Amino acid sequence: MPAEAALAKQPSLTLTRRLPASPERCFRAWTQPEALKHWFGPPNVDVIRAETDPRVGGHFRIVMRSPAGEEHDVSGMFREVVANRKLVFTWAWRSTPERQSLVTVEFTPDGNATAMTLIHEQFADEDARDRHGDGWTGSLDKLAAYLG
Repeated sequence: MPAEAALAKQPSLTLTRRLPASPERCFRAWTQPEALKHWFGPPNVDVIRAETDPRVGGHFRIVMRSPAGEEHDVSGMFREVVANRKLVFTWAWRSTPERQSLVTVEFTPDGNATAMTLIHEQFADEDARDRHGDGWTGSLDKLAAYLG
C-alpha cells in the first residue's frame, strides 16, 4: 500500500470553535508559554511547563500534571507558522514517541471574533483519536474562557 494511502486510512479529528478574540490574540494564546499555562490541557489538569519556539523547525514542549500527580509530557516541531493565521506541528507524547501525529490550527477573522479550526491527524488508532478528542474539547473550552 502506498504511504499516502496508509496515511489517509489513519484516524483524524476536526474541531471548530468561534473564539471571542482577534486572530492575533488567539495566535498568541497558542504560541506564548505563559498563555498556554492558563488554558492548555483538559479540565483539572495544570500545565507545569510550557516551552515554544514558533518558527519552522522550532520545537514546543508542554508538561501537564493531573490531580493524581501524573505527568503528561507532549512535544513536537513546528512545520508551518503563518503569524496570526496558521500553525502546523508534529505531536508526540514522551511515553509513546513512535506514535507521532500532526496538528493544524487555523485562525480566520469572524467579525469581532475568530473562527478556529483544529485538525489532528495521523493517529495510530481510533482509541487514540477519541482520547485526544476528549482532551482537545476540554482544552478548547478552557481557551474560549481564557480569551473571553
